[in-house]
Amino acid sequence: MKNKLNKELAVCGFAAVSTLAKMHESSISRLYFTAERAAAFGDLCRTMAQRRAPYNMVENSSELEKLCGSVHHQGVVAMINQPEIIPLDTDIVDSWIKNREDALLLDRVGNANNLGAIVRSAAFFGFKNIIIPIDEAQSSITTSSYRVAQGGMEFVSIYSVKSVTRLLQAVKDKMKRIGTDVTAKIRVAGIRERCAGKPVLVILGNEETGISSEVKQNCDELVIIPFAGMDSDKTEASVESLNVAQAAAVLLYECRKK
Repeated sequence: MKNKLNKELAVCGFAAVSTLAKMHESSISRLYFTAERAAAFGDLCRTMAQRRAPYNMVENSSELEKLCGSVHHQGVVAMINQPEIIPLDTDIVDSWIKNREDALLLDRVGNANNLGAIVRSAAFFGFKNIIIPIDEAQSSITTSSYRVAQGGMEFVSIYSVKSVTRLLQAVKDKMKRIGTDVTAKIRVAGIRERCAGKPVLVILGNEETGISSEVKQNCDELVIIPFAGMDSDKTEASVESLNVAQAAAVLLYECRKK
């Protein structure tokens, strides 16, 4: 939940706030928690007291719900400045290519919970670079995505681009551009072996429509996650496709396989 007046974001959830405190304690401007969570955040309260940052144990958990706009606060809410989404530039991309750093590009993933789950998987598999388009259809960093990421937000950098297509064209022959498509013929297994030493740029699409046709045209490969019955006479899966966050976990795992 954003506080537009103060340009703040509420971070809630035990794992999210605990990891935030461990990695970026100084970014927490205010802290609120229930009596049940007091012991867990005692050290944080002491460091906040040293820098004269306010913290408060609330009497009723409904106060936390008002602060973060969610019943899923798990007894703690931390207020931080609205996280900056860094505009992606050629210097950043060139450094990825030089250092062979992989990246994850989201093409209008609109659900905040899905974004959070994707961030969690990216952090788990060591994908620290995530790119999102400047588009109303694309979810950004919210209280929900922060909570669902379960601390993963502290281990990734999120960048913005005005045009996904232009980015894909700019990294042609420099990064392996791999998109997902339910009609693709190439299986997801063995992604890394097909990259020829190049860093990989994984593209995930919108929950309902997938990646756009224009984006597909600028991918080096379109891959599919094999489904039950794919090798039999059955031509369709019982479920049309995986949730985009589930698909992200499969793809990122495949990218990390030796």
